[in-house]
Amino acid sequence: MENFFASLKKKLVHCQRFTSHTSAKVAIFEYIGVFYNRQRRHTAAGDQTPAEAFTGMIWKMAA
Repeated sequence: MENFFASLKKKLVHCQRFTSHTSAKVAIFEYIGVFYNRQRRHTAAGDQTPAEAFTGMIWKMAA
């Protein structure tokens, strides 16, 4: 979790100034839901995105 929050701060929070609480929430949601979970590759997950790793895990459990 510490690595995630460090990444969030470096890539998003410290790079821009938010005009409202709502705009910050939207930007953080997009970072997590779009970039971090669906695009960013993680070495701990075998160079897969978390979404790909989760889907693979579900298929293995179903087999």
